[in-house]
Amino acid sequence: MSVKKINVVVFLVLLFLLCSGTALAQAQRNWWHTLERGKQMFRQGDFGNALLVFEDARRQRKAMYDRMERDFIDLLSLYEVRRMGDSLDWVERFIQERRYIGAAAALEELYYRIPRSSFDNSVSIALAALQTLGEYPEAEFWIGEIYLVEGEFTLALNQFQKAYELRSLLENPGFTTELLHRIADIHRIRQDFNEMEQALLSIIEADSLWTGGIPENYSRPEGAAAQSRGIFVRQAMTRTLENNGIDRFLTLYRYNNNASVNAHRLLGYYYYTNGRHARAQEHLMFAFLIQNTIIIEELMRTPLLQSTNLRSTDSENLHFTFTTLENLAVEINRNRRLGEFTENIEYYKTAYYLGSSLYANGRIAPAMELWNFLAAQDRAGEWQIRAIGQLRSPHIEQLVEIR
Repeated sequence: MSVKKINVVVFLVLLFLLCSGTALAQAQRNWWHTLERGKQMFRQGDFGNALLVFEDARRQRKAMYDRMERDFIDLLSLYEVRRMGDSLDWVERFIQERRYIGAAAALEELYYRIPRSSFDNSVSIALAALQTLGEYPEAEFWIGEIYLVEGEFTLALNQFQKAYELRSLLENPGFTTELLHRIADIHRIRQDFNEMEQALLSIIEADSLWTGGIPENYSRPEGAAAQSRGIFVRQAMTRTLENNGIDRFLTLYRYNNNASVNAHRLLGYYYYTNGRHARAQEHLMFAFLIQNTIIIEELMRTPLLQSTNLRSTDSENLHFTFTTLENLAVEINRNRRLGEFTENIEYYKTAYYLGSSLYANGRIAPAMELWNFLAAQDRAGEWQIRAIGQLRSPHIEQLVEIR
């Protein structure tokens, strides 16, 4: 074959590869854009059409991966390939040498989603993995959202559980926490509290400080005792809170883990409800620490011009330093965004039940400290009133509504 003919063949092969890659990218864009269109309809309240669009996105993704699976199976059905056994290396070499474009695209997409090393050089394992990629957990989640707003809790729960089972395919692995919260919320609404508890516990399994490690987002400011292991840090945190009070506790420790804060808070409420006060205290301690860490770090990023009588040129480097909860509350009340944040995270309710769980565990002094703090906070509303009542006549509440 002449050089000219070889160049033409190479050009045609490259053009075919380019077109195949473009077609694949276009197919991926299609189901992704369809999902985004459905989200927009959902946010506009057009739930009926949104459901149809989410189902379309699911079908589009499945169709793309079904086509890839067929291309790969067609290749594996060839006599020459069957003789190679289960060796992925040999099959890849055959694909490259014979230029089986469809099978090559299927493997390329598979390796993009799942590391090749996980297949142990096995064709059968790779094929089984390829067969799972047609599932679309994000679409399953949004279909569940439709059922949830329509009050179809059983159907919504099934969708969320299906999406959770497919969590390895999520584009954003961190979305697993959102799925578990949806599952826990439905169990709470249905008063299936054991199932709610298990979903929330699954969330905090990823909280390494809770489970005994020392995560990157944990810091022990200067002055705190050195600890070599996370489990001892947790024990030291508890001792500080119980023996030295909330102000000292928040002076020494910082922990910014927004992913687990709500699970700790809800578990704390739940355990207080059914009399497991020691477990309630542990979770509420973590929840309140994380809430305050987020608030303190936000204040530390912003010069306190509104907090001083100094000229801006004199105070431009003046940032917040935590001293007491009372002083922190002053800054919260000056900042509309932080005020809204405390309402969204049930900041004062968390403080109230942390105090209540401390009291139930015989830690009277830190409980009173928290209740005194709440009694002075007009913004705390119901929790101010209840704290004042506790200061007048301390008691362990026998029944707490989970909400």
